[in-house]
Amino acid sequence: MKDFIISESKNEQAVLIGIITQEQNEDKVNEYLDELAFLAETAGIIPVKNFTQKLDYSNPVTFVGTGKLQEIKEYVDEHEVGVAIFDDELSPKQIRNIEKELQIKILDRTSLILDIFAMRAQTAYAKTQVELAQYQYLLPRLTRMWTHLDRQRGGGAMMRGVGETQLETDRRIILDKISKLKEDLKGIDRQMASQRKNRGKMVRVALVGYTNVGKSTLMNILSKSEVFAENKLFATLDTTVRKVIIDNLPFLLSDTVGFIRKLPTNLVESFKSTLDEVREADLLVHVVDISHPNFEEQIEVVNNTLMEIDKEEKPTILVFNKVDAFTYKQKDEDDLTPATKENISLEELERSWMNKMQNDCIFVSAKSKINIDQLKEMLYQKVKEIHIERYPYNDFLFQRYDEEME
Repeated sequence: MKDFIISESKNEQAVLIGIITQEQNEDKVNEYLDELAFLAETAGIIPVKNFTQKLDYSNPVTFVGTGKLQEIKEYVDEHEVGVAIFDDELSPKQIRNIEKELQIKILDRTSLILDIFAMRAQTAYAKTQVELAQYQYLLPRLTRMWTHLDRQRGGGAMMRGVGETQLETDRRIILDKISKLKEDLKGIDRQMASQRKNRGKMVRVALVGYTNVGKSTLMNILSKSEVFAENKLFATLDTTVRKVIIDNLPFLLSDTVGFIRKLPTNLVESFKSTLDEVREADLLVHVVDISHPNFEEQIEVVNNTLMEIDKEEKPTILVFNKVDAFTYKQKDEDDLTPATKENISLEELERSWMNKMQNDCIFVSAKSKINIDQLKEMLYQKVKEIHIERYPYNDFLFQRYDEEME
């Protein structure tokens, strides 16, 4: 039962479905579907067409309207598409009804993310975390696994009893498995908490940010290590901690799992220890992909997730990465229409964010090593401030070192 969510749809084609509501206009939905397409590609699925529909709210029975569902069915039948992926989490009832109508594999955003996490998990700890989230996702959806009995029983009470017995048996097995996995994680949590204590009182810095913004690449540069980095979502699941020394100052740097819009609640809970690195950090380095057209929304998603993890505000450096990939559309001189965010140059963005963040903002390229020395200097100063506040008697050592360096 361990692999019940992992997709068997590698290299299969998929249609992507989203709804346009008062909260999500058409542009926003298209952006979300672009991200869903990236998720699908990361999972080895090939997105071939998007379907959208304007609704006040999702249909509680089939997510989209019956007419739109019929349109989707005609397309998947004609083009032999094997997967339909919905941008929002589907209820068990919706999955059952959509599956019955389309007769293909149905995934929602949550199950797709769980699929990717299962593929990416490398260590026993990450695998245990993902497996727990999978079982928690599956539990309320067990009934649809036994719909094949409907075709067998023909209304007979005996077959109905078999189905119900099997359902309850599976429910009990999964509840027992969830309980065991939680106990396993508690043991690992205690072990990891002990490891954190054994690191002493060194200043802790945590890299945070939306998925695929370049945190691992930045980690490799700053720590001179070889953390796995790839241009795919959730390339890093396990928190990596490295000792970094800038000039004479050592500190601990951790690379954490990337955040994403609608990150499944079960995953946030399962990755508690991973997120403990964020809770216990003295300084956060929030990495942002400046080349992404909606980087400001990604900043908001990360900030909101951080508030859920830890209500305490922490000193934060905002690092705008990928300046070498930034593009914008320069307006013609005779164009009198108001400028949009697509017309803002990198220099204008730098000025506005520098003013907003004071000395806690920097623009870099980890890939091209642009402004990396300036980032190291900024980190050195921030970590030094925290270190001196914690160990005031070390202040004169820093003063003497700084004088010697001058």
